[in-house]
Amino acid sequence: MLETWIVTDGAVGMEAQGIAVAEAVGLPYTLKRVRPAGPIRLIPTSFQLLVPARARLAASEASTPLAPPWPRLVISIGRRSVPLALAIKRVGSAYGLHIQNPKVPAHLFDLIAAPVHDDFDGPNVIATFGAVHSVTADRLAEAGARFAPQIADLPHPRIAVLLGGESRAFKFPPETGARFGETLANLARSSGGTLLVTPSRRTRPETLSALAEAVKDVPHFVWDGTGENPYFAFLSLADALVVTEDSVNMVTEATGTGKPVYIQPLPGKSTRLARFHALMRERGATRPFEGRLEAWTYAPVNDTEAVASHIRKALGLDPNAGPVDSRRDK
Repeated sequence: MLETWIVTDGAVGMEAQGIAVAEAVGLPYTLKRVRPAGPIRLIPTSFQLLVPARARLAASEASTPLAPPWPRLVISIGRRSVPLALAIKRVGSAYGLHIQNPKVPAHLFDLIAAPVHDDFDGPNVIATFGAVHSVTADRLAEAGARFAPQIADLPHPRIAVLLGGESRAFKFPPETGARFGETLANLARSSGGTLLVTPSRRTRPETLSALAEAVKDVPHFVWDGTGENPYFAFLSLADALVVTEDSVNMVTEATGTGKPVYIQPLPGKSTRLARFHALMRERGATRPFEGRLEAWTYAPVNDTEAVASHIRKALGLDPNAGPVDSRRDK
């Protein structure tokens, strides 16, 4: 049976992008969290390609075996997944999609979906506007309908606040969270609205606590990590969104709604993300967060289907297939 393997190093944001494309393609899929093991892990990623494919697979650790039956489609995300994804492609004769800049020649893959801000081009490269994602009208409607009763009494405008956290480029300490929370609380007071706050796995608990303390006296719902994350419900139910600048995934998913999206700066700097945010502003999708609400419109940002339709055509699949929930290892 035709199947997709999503090959990553286990980073949640990368897995989300692979899942988005796999669901849109419509084939059953399995997540493969992989890493090199033994002496090969000491070899720089680009030079691991000099090791024969079967030896690369043998010298690896994975969440489930990298063994037959091989997939028809292998989706890899992130530079560290490249050597093993290409080994699977070669040994199993799979169609290979890589998401983001692979840092290797484009021709090694059948297709590459690289965001515009990566500045990576080639005859088999689809330039995406930000990250591919799984924000669809149906998914938002379903998530919003399930969660709506929990905030039915909270007033509009409802402002979703999507929190990132620590990364190589940015910091999000408690004092920043407190100041951000104060600005959000003032916005809720001036607008008469509600704050819907959800952290990511990278949000420090003490930072979330500092922000929650600052907004305690205005209408709010802060997800505390228990139960299902209302992330998609907040995207659905919000009238506007505020997103910290550290996450391409969260910003692109927020702009997939077509609603006003504000970007909250964090301490730190990234040239690559600066290009991304400039492109989003030029497109009219985002504006800097300055503590007030405005109204504007733009076409929702979502290039996932463009990538998926290219793959379906290449594999001879039903052009109308997907999106589906087709995960094997639930």
